[in-house]
This record gives sequence, structure tokens and C-alpha cells, in this order.
Amino acid sequence: MSATSAINSTYGIKLLAACILLLLQGCMIAPLPVSGDPAYAPVIAPSAQPPIVNRGGIYQPGYSRGLFEDRRASRVGDILSVVLEERTNSSKTADTELTKGSKIDFNEATILGHGVSLGDYGLGTSLAQDREFTGESSSDQSNSLSGSIAVTVSEVLANGLLIVRGEKWMTLNRGEEFIRVSGMVRPEDVQPDNSVLSTKLADARITYSGKGDLADANSQGWASRFFNTRFWPF
Repeated sequence: MSATSAINSTYGIKLLAACILLLLQGCMIAPLPVSGDPAYAPVIAPSAQPPIVNRGGIYQPGYSRGLFEDRRASRVGDILSVVLEERTNSSKTADTELTKGSKIDFNEATILGHGVSLGDYGLGTSLAQDREFTGESSSDQSNSLSGSIAVTVSEVLANGLLIVRGEKWMTLNRGEEFIRVSGMVRPEDVQPDNSVLSTKLADARITYSGKGDLADANSQGWASRFFNTRFWPF
């Protein structure tokens, strides 16, 4: 194989690898969310079995309720309302500047007082290099989410914490929007109206997104995503 053929083969392999990487990057699309995800499915409490009739006692198992007890969620399958009051603000600025210069001089050699040269070219050499890098970045982000969503208690831990989860899907004329919430709630944080602030949820997972024409219009194409990732060398 000649040197030219080897160079062309190497160039072809690199080009093929770049094309494969571009296609893979374009194919790396997150799966679309669907309603009815088991991770957010409501937990249905088992139906209460009619207790054995005990004619000689007032207390009936499964039908007891405290005299001063309210209707706050406390058992698996109970429903409570999560009031979404989320606000975040962040700002970041960075300024970087790097400068480097170098210079090397090789004076022309002399022998017995006469300069040494190669034909019309002397041996004097001078190398100089200057490098400079300047980078600036600024980020300012603000988010706000308000509303409410009803969730169900999926589990009651041994320490009394309530594991809650739920989702709300809204079908609009140009797509669908959804809200998903999951987390842990302390029983004492549940308000008398059976609601709890989203800021009181521990290990909270709050997702607000959508799919359809509006969501597609706000997303980049596969080629745009490639040119805006760290894989693009320029």
C-alpha cells in the first residue's frame, strides 16, 4: 500500500467515526414520558373487610376513630394535596484570561570572523510565539412553579414518615402537560385542610414538562444538539 493510499484510508476511517458519533449523538433522545407510569401510580388501599359481629362489645375492629382525630392523610391509600410553591434564583459569572509569549534567537555562527552560510541562506534563526486566551461566561436563571396536585400515600415508614407520590396529566389542544411529585412528608407538616407545602417534602422529585407540538417546537434538532455538546471540537 502506498503512502497516499494509507493517508486516504486513515482519513476515511476518521470521517466514518465522526459520522457515527454524529448519528449516535442525534439518536440519544430521552424517552417520552407516558401517563400511568408505575412509579407515580396511585396506591389503592385494600377494601375493608366487614368485622365479625360482636354483640357484646362497643369496639369494632377496623371501624375505630379517635374523638379528636381529623381527616388528615395518615394511612396507605390516603390522599393529600401538595401545594407547589417553588422559586429558585441563581447567578454566576466567570472571566478568564491567559497570555503566554516565548522567543528564541539563534545568532549566526562565525568561523575566523566570517559568517557561516549555506548558499544564499544564513544560519541565523529566530522563533517567536504568542498565545492568548480570553473567556467570559455569565448565567442568570430564575424559575417559579405554583399550583397544587393531589397525591396518595404509598407507604408509611416505621418512624411515621409518609411516602407520597402522584401525577397530573392535562391534555391540551396542541399536546399534553404533566406534573409529577414524589417525596417524604412528616405527619405534623400536614395542615388541617389535608395539604402540605412542597417545600416540606424531603427527597422531593418535582417534574413539570409536556409533549406534543409545543414541546417539540421548544426542543433542538439532533444536529443542533450535536453542535452544542462537548463533542464538537470547535
